[in-house]
Amino acid sequence: MKNLIYIFFLLLPIAAFSQESDNAIVQNKRNCSTMEVFERMKAEDPFYESRINAIENEIEEYIKNNPVQGRAVVNIPVVVHVVYKTAAQNISDAQILSQINILNQDFRKLNSDVSGVPSVFQSYAADCQINFCMASRTPTGAATNGITRTQTSKTSFSTNDYVKYSSRGGKDAWDRNKYLNIWVCNLSGGVLGYAQFPGGAAATDGVVIGYKYFGNTGQATYPFDKGRTATHEIGHWLNLRHIWGDDGTACTGSDLVSDTPNQSNENYGCPSFPQISCSNGPNGEMYMNYMDYTDDRCMFMFTTGQSGRMTALLNGTRASLLTSNGCTAPAPYNNPSHSE
Repeated sequence: MKNLIYIFFLLLPIAAFSQESDNAIVQNKRNCSTMEVFERMKAEDPFYESRINAIENEIEEYIKNNPVQGRAVVNIPVVVHVVYKTAAQNISDAQILSQINILNQDFRKLNSDVSGVPSVFQSYAADCQINFCMASRTPTGAATNGITRTQTSKTSFSTNDYVKYSSRGGKDAWDRNKYLNIWVCNLSGGVLGYAQFPGGAAATDGVVIGYKYFGNTGQATYPFDKGRTATHEIGHWLNLRHIWGDDGTACTGSDLVSDTPNQSNENYGCPSFPQISCSNGPNGEMYMNYMDYTDDRCMFMFTTGQSGRMTALLNGTRASLLTSNGCTAPAPYNNPSHSE
């Protein structure tokens, strides 16, 4: 019996290490829950899918009638709602600003790592002509730095959108017609982030990102420490789908974009070129696209087709953002507010 007890305690740390290793492996794989939230919203709202279909029809019509050339650069006001329990979760202004800088590089094709796009795909890489600016005016007209900070008693949040309600321990959204709402919090279940596709409720419209996967400094954690989780999720918010079409491995799904090769499933880590599936050889999959699941350091492009979808949405369902005064500072006598 003593020998059995000795062996049990000898093996216990090994089992614990094995479990920790498994958790680390899971955590090192990108997990976006946007499609899970999409399915939940369809189940909760019987009219949501019809609104999505109407938006798709608008996008198709806009793209058909508007050339890619000559599109003006647009600015989207952003408010970042930091919801925290611990000091680590209350990320710094510097970490937040690093993320905005990354978005402006990624959506304008100014990111230095775009040079890593394989030569066969370089002609598809697009400047989406979208800029993001931190809000300087609150919905009530007061000055702000575009950041709200809310201390919560919640240890973590899931994909049930509680983080978007003050009554649930989170923070209420600002007017979605004037701002892109981004909530940064401690997300449970290994989820890096999720977004709400257009057509959903105003109170929950926006993007949620885990505090360890936002920006490229402070609490940002490898291999998701280059701000690409927000780039990916804002792509969803602007109506981009996962590049493999979310059909498992059937090769029958679609991301509704013509210039992204069909692929059988998501890619993780940093694949080597080419990755061939769904008869897409010799060039294979566009795994370096922001809408795949690769690590931050290995995703660095949107395509012209994806840019067209986002532009169409910003001239349709989300057109009110283009006339928002959210980034126009009010009279200078107002003091910046962090808690509006």
